[in-house]
Amino acid sequence: MQSTENNYAAGPDGVPAPAPAPQAPWAESQAPVAPSPQRILYVVSQFPSLSETFIVREIQALIDRGVDVRVLSLKQPREPIVQPQAEALLDRVMHPASGLQTLGAAFATLLHRPSESLTFLAIMLRELWRRPAALAKSMAAIFRALGRIDEIGAFSPQLLHASWATYPATVAWFLSRVLEVPYSFTSRAHDIFIEDHMMAGKLQSAALAVTITEHNVRFMERWMPAPGAIPVHVIHSSLNLAELPYVRTGRDPRKLLSVGRLVPMKGFDILLKALAELRDRGIEFRCTVIGEGPERTRLENMRSALGLDALVEFPGAMPQGEVTRHMTDSSLMVLPCVVAPNGQSDGIPNVLMESMATGLPVISTRISGIPELVEDGVSGRLVAAGDVGALANAVQALLDAPLQRESFAEAGRRKVERDFDVRIEAGRLLKHFRALCHA
Repeated sequence: MQSTENNYAAGPDGVPAPAPAPQAPWAESQAPVAPSPQRILYVVSQFPSLSETFIVREIQALIDRGVDVRVLSLKQPREPIVQPQAEALLDRVMHPASGLQTLGAAFATLLHRPSESLTFLAIMLRELWRRPAALAKSMAAIFRALGRIDEIGAFSPQLLHASWATYPATVAWFLSRVLEVPYSFTSRAHDIFIEDHMMAGKLQSAALAVTITEHNVRFMERWMPAPGAIPVHVIHSSLNLAELPYVRTGRDPRKLLSVGRLVPMKGFDILLKALAELRDRGIEFRCTVIGEGPERTRLENMRSALGLDALVEFPGAMPQGEVTRHMTDSSLMVLPCVVAPNGQSDGIPNVLMESMATGLPVISTRISGIPELVEDGVSGRLVAAGDVGALANAVQALLDAPLQRESFAEAGRRKVERDFDVRIEAGRLLKHFRALCHA
């Protein structure tokens, strides 16, 4: 794809000077769209979200390149922990407005854009009528977005980008029709593995479709007229490597670490069974499982039933800085991901990338996009998902092999530096944004 950077007036990273003040969103004649995007509206489910630091990093990297990014959050934030990086972006976020303001804005949109609004409603009814819950939530998400339509119009985005292929992409698609600007979306994991929110239509209508793994590209072909008929570009969820120092000294040689939401797809029940097997073999260890979620009570009961209370702790969710501290004093990251009974699975877990960046060797499983990050026997170990014995064997072998851990740590850092650096990945994303806006 040919770059257009040299065709425009100089600015930060080649981005042109700000365009004139935008017209109102309902104006008959629109001001010309600048060929390189300066104003991008990210549509997200909730901002901030403790589990979505990768979106924060991507947005910040675009801002650092001179792009004016605003965020439309479809929900009010509800989490007690806010990462400093996300807090720094809060003045760019539009949260849901009051019910009265939203109702008035929705009525105005229907009055000024009846054809676009009603046609899209017909599309949703046709595609989602068999799934009334998804239909109702989609309508609610659009309704919330309309509460901020005036602010969105004043911002005059040149591109709408949804961070997930479900409700955020539905809202971006609707706003694209109403505001007459292109939209794009990124798909990641549950939003394609267990959901189908009008995906065929989104692939056809979006100006750009992005996903985070090659595995996802192959999975998404089910919604295409033929394999490869619609281009889907792989841009990884990535890391700010400056925040993740590589550390190989001062580590506890017997400390295991696991991090993630306490949900079935993380495989923490498999981890506990493997740890019980290691205990029965006489292997010395202790394990910290950082995270919160609906499986906490079940997992704590399983820990007690297996006699692991003195060896395994569940301290709950932590700020990123505390998680990084645990990564730099542990010996192994063990994350035995599985495909959950409902089909949900990870794309590439961010904690595996973060661990490899800090020099913490990883053990995980051969599912989804994980083999695209971890090369078994080179930059970590991969075992079959759900295999308790194989997991226990891999942990025992690496606990007893300090030289192998050193080798995995070095290879892991090289891998994330090459393929998962947010400066590189955000630059690739911005090139796509520029190309479609120029077109």
